[in-house]
Amino acid sequence: MCAAGRLWRRRQRALLCAVLLAVWEAVWGQLRYSVPEEMPKGSFVGDVVKDLGLQLPAIRDDAVRVVSESTTQYFALHGKTGHLVTAQRIDREQLCRLVEKCVLRCELIVEGLMQVYGIEVEITDINDNAPSFREGQKDLRLSETTALGARFPLAEAHDPDSGRNSLQSYELSGDEHFSLAVQAGPGADQRPELVLAKALDREEAAFHELVLRAVDGGDPARTGTARIRVTVVDANDNVPVFSQAEYTVRVPEDVPVGSVLVTVTATDADEGLNGQVKYSFHKISDRASELFNLDSDTGEITVKDDLDFEEISSHELEVRTHDGGELSDTAKVVITVTDVNDNKPKISLRSALKEISEDAQPGTVVALLHVQDRDSGANGEVRCSINGDVPFRLEKSYEDYYRVVTARGLDREQVSEYNVTVRAADGGSPALQSSAVLALRVLDVNDNAPVFLEERYSARVAENNAAGALVLTVRATDADWGQNARVRYRLAEGRVRGAPLSSYVSVQAETGALYALRSLDYEQLRELQLWVRAEDGGAPALSSNVSVRLQIVDENDNAPQQAQPNTDWRFSQTQRPGTSGSQNGEEAGAWPNNQFDTEMLQAMILASANEAADGNSTLGGGNGTMGLSARYGPQFTLQHVPDYRQNVYIPGSNATLTNAAGKRDAKNAAPAGGNKKKSGKKEKK
Repeated sequence: MCAAGRLWRRRQRALLCAVLLAVWEAVWGQLRYSVPEEMPKGSFVGDVVKDLGLQLPAIRDDAVRVVSESTTQYFALHGKTGHLVTAQRIDREQLCRLVEKCVLRCELIVEGLMQVYGIEVEITDINDNAPSFREGQKDLRLSETTALGARFPLAEAHDPDSGRNSLQSYELSGDEHFSLAVQAGPGADQRPELVLAKALDREEAAFHELVLRAVDGGDPARTGTARIRVTVVDANDNVPVFSQAEYTVRVPEDVPVGSVLVTVTATDADEGLNGQVKYSFHKISDRASELFNLDSDTGEITVKDDLDFEEISSHELEVRTHDGGELSDTAKVVITVTDVNDNKPKISLRSALKEISEDAQPGTVVALLHVQDRDSGANGEVRCSINGDVPFRLEKSYEDYYRVVTARGLDREQVSEYNVTVRAADGGSPALQSSAVLALRVLDVNDNAPVFLEERYSARVAENNAAGALVLTVRATDADWGQNARVRYRLAEGRVRGAPLSSYVSVQAETGALYALRSLDYEQLRELQLWVRAEDGGAPALSSNVSVRLQIVDENDNAPQQAQPNTDWRFSQTQRPGTSGSQNGEEAGAWPNNQFDTEMLQAMILASANEAADGNSTLGGGNGTMGLSARYGPQFTLQHVPDYRQNVYIPGSNATLTNAAGKRDAKNAAPAGGNKKKSGKKEKK
C-alpha cells in the first residue's frame, strides 16, 4: 500500500514538473508541451486557449479542433476549459521504442480564421518496465581445460524505458567458479560477460547453476533475471572466427520476401564436433526479429516480411557463431533500407466551405488542405496544382498546408457549381500522384434585372369585347436564381380619357397576362398605350419596363340619317324666308317669294339630302350635287348648298329642320327654334 502511494506521488510530481516545464514558442505558431507517459485519459497537457490568446466561446462552438496525421488521436481539446488533454493512455515504449526523445505532433485548427498552429508534445518516460532477457535460461558448455579469466558473452537484458529508468547494471550470483564482467559496447550499452574465476573440474562438478540479474535506475528499481546453466565438457581449444567483424548491406524497401540479404561465415580450426559452427542472432530488436531470418547452418540472412523505409530505415544486428564446445565469436550486421517511391501524396481536407456568394472578393479562402508524402528525398517532395480553368488558386500556408482561394470574380449565372480538383504529385520517377475534389456551390446575388422576351408588345382588340377578356401575355425572364429570379408584373400608372388606366386593363402579377376590364368602343377609343413593369424578388428588387400598344378594331355596330320628312315645317307669319335667323322681310335673299315655291324647294332639298346620305339616290346628279344637278343644272353643287344630312337650315328663317329618324333611341326629332341639334352618331375622340 505504501509502495503504491509513493508511486502515485511520484507520478503527481512528474506531471507537475511537466506542466511547469511546458514552453510556448510563438515562432511559426508552434506550441511545445511535455507530459509523462501512462497518464489517464483526459489528463492535462497544456492551456492552448491561454497560450494562443483564443476566446472560450469559439472553443465551445466547435470552431477549434485538434487533428493529427496518425490514425490514432492521442490528444483532444476540452470544450469547457480550452485545455489540451490526453485522449487516451499513452505508452511511450510502444510509440517510440527506438527513439530516445519521444515527440508526438498534432495541429490546432481555428476554423473561422483558417489558421493552423503546430503542437509538439514530448512524452517523458516513467519506470513502468522492468529489464528483461529474451531467453530465461542460458546453457553453456565449457571445457574443463578452459583457462582462468576466459570470458563468455551473456545475453543482454532489454529495458524499453529511457534515461535513468532504463537498464543500469548487472549482478551475478550462485557459484564461486564464475564472476561477472561488464563491457561497454559501441553505443555505450553494457554487455555482460561470464568470467571463469576458478578452474573447472568435471569430476568435481559437471554442472554449475548461476543467476544473472539486470537492474534499472528507477525508484524503486525494477529487476529481471536469467538462469545460466554451465555444463563442463572436455577440452576445445579453438574459437570460431567470423570472416569479417562487420557486414553491411543496402537493400531497397520493396525487396521481395525470401530474398537473401547477406551471408555471414565463420571458421573453427578444431576437428569434429568442436570444429562445427552454428549461427544465431545474439542481439536483435523485436521488430528486426519479425523482419529477418538467420539460417543457423548456412549463415544466410533473409527477408521474412515486407520492409518499410518510412517505418525503420536502418537495422543493426549482432550475429553469434559457436562451435560444439560453446566457444563463440560475434559480428555486426548493418542493414540499410533505401527508399522507394511507394507512397502516394496524401491530401487531407482540413476545413472547407460548401457555399460561396458570387460577389465574393478575389482572395477569399474556401478551403484549407494538408499535403504529405511519407517517402523521403525527391520521392517525398510534393507539388500541388489545381486542374482546369477555374477561378481558384493555391496559396502556401503553414509548412505542408495550402489554402484554396478565389482567383477572380464569380458569376453564378455562368457557372453555379464547381468541383475543384486539387492534384498532388511527388518527385519520384515515375511520379505518384493523388487528387482531392472540393465541391463548391455558388450562391446567387440579385445582379440581373428581368428582361422581356420582346422589345415591345402590340395587339389588336375588337371593340365590344367581353369584360375580362385576355388581350395578350407579356413575359420576362431573370437570369438569377430562387427568389431573385421570381418575376412579378404590374401596370405603370396612367390615365385614359380622365379615368385611371387600371379601370381599363389589368395584368396578372404571376403570369403577365393582360386582361381588358371593360367593353371597349372604337367610336370612343381608337388605341391604348401603356407600360408594364417586371420586378424580381431580390432585396433591393431590380425591374424593367416594356411598352404595350392595344389597337381597338372597329366593328359594324352602328346602323345609318334615314329620317322621314317633317310635315309640320311651314313658316309662321313672322318667319319669312331670308338670311338665317332674320326676322325682317326686307333682308330676304333669293328664295321664292310665294309660299308654294318655298315649300317645294325645301321639300326637294330635304329629300335629296336623305338620298345622298344613304348612298342609294336615283337622282343621278353625280358626286357633290346631292342629286340636284339634273334639275337645277351643273352649277348647283353642294358647295353652294349647306349640308342638310343632319340638320336642314332654312335661309332667312330662325327655324331648323332636324332629321332624327336614324338615332339609336328611335325617337322622332323635333325642331328647336334657333338652335342646331347634334346628330345621333357616337362622338369620336
